[in-house]
Amino acid sequence: MSFSPKYAALLLMLPSISIAAQQPAGQSASALQPTAAAEAPNRDTSYIDEHGTAHVTRVVPVPQDLSPQAQLALGHGGPDQGPPQSLDERRKMTDAYTARARVAWTRICPNTLVDQTMAGVPVHIVTPDSMPERNRDKVLLNLHGGGFNSDSGSYTESIPIASYTGIKVVAVLYRLAPEHPYPAAVDDSVAVYKELLKIYKPEHIVIYGTSAGAILTAEVAARLKQLGLPFPAALGIFSGMGDFARAGDSAAMYALRGLTGHLDPPDPKQHDGEYVGSVDPKDPVLSPIYGDLHGLPPTLFVTSGRDLLLSGTANLHRAYLSAGVDARLVVFDALPHAFWYDPMLPEAIEANHTMADFFAKQLAK
Repeated sequence: MSFSPKYAALLLMLPSISIAAQQPAGQSASALQPTAAAEAPNRDTSYIDEHGTAHVTRVVPVPQDLSPQAQLALGHGGPDQGPPQSLDERRKMTDAYTARARVAWTRICPNTLVDQTMAGVPVHIVTPDSMPERNRDKVLLNLHGGGFNSDSGSYTESIPIASYTGIKVVAVLYRLAPEHPYPAAVDDSVAVYKELLKIYKPEHIVIYGTSAGAILTAEVAARLKQLGLPFPAALGIFSGMGDFARAGDSAAMYALRGLTGHLDPPDPKQHDGEYVGSVDPKDPVLSPIYGDLHGLPPTLFVTSGRDLLLSGTANLHRAYLSAGVDARLVVFDALPHAFWYDPMLPEAIEANHTMADFFAKQLAK
């Protein structure tokens, strides 16, 4: 599986900036046009070649049980041509997006946010307003999404979860690829977790993340087991995967925003070289699906029907189940990758409450 360049952003853009998220460097959004109605297929086709590769077109309506807001969001098309932006442009766009997202989520979920360092690693500390006294000895550790090369989620993943659980969240701003490939992000996350262990009991800590952060959550759990460190009370793996050696089916079908946008045919030889570097893609920490998963804490997996990491999430969930882990999977129909970033979607509010309720129950044991 490759996140570069195809999956390098790994973040959900609101409709107003979704076209900008996919335009190539040096080319304006207006220069890229989605396939016109006259050019679009209007019937299903299916051809399976001698290698079993499917060459298909599908006409897929929007499910009517989605909220009006979600139906509207799925109706926003984007250019299905051209490569992604350069890394520098993507980071600038992501920074601007996250600044707006912080404001949007804070309107819904009032909080106090402080930036500091822990174990030499920068972090956001999000404390929800009116945090109950009973929760002051608990903490949630967030590992943000952003394709390992940007920060798309340190606000969008921490602010709502802090509010809905009534528990402080520490969001780790780990070092990014390509400047700092694996295991830098794992090392930074483990370092912050070890600092938290000086203050909190392990059964009062939860580790979670979305997208790259979900992958990182599984990697950190594998590293904790390798190091013999105590596990947290629970894990949250939200649109992730645990296998850099093999691409799942959904990665060949869905782009960042589901059925809209540019999508290259899969290359089985790629596995995100900028993050993986020279490490064996079957390394049991990098790709925990190849390691010993027995004894891991209760874990909630969340994904969606048009998520490019749907297969990766489902496959890692099955591996956890096979190892005897209390692993639960929630799949939202039709929505794209990390849709819970969008505070305008009722389904996003529902998903965040689902995550928060799971954490609160595990920490109450």
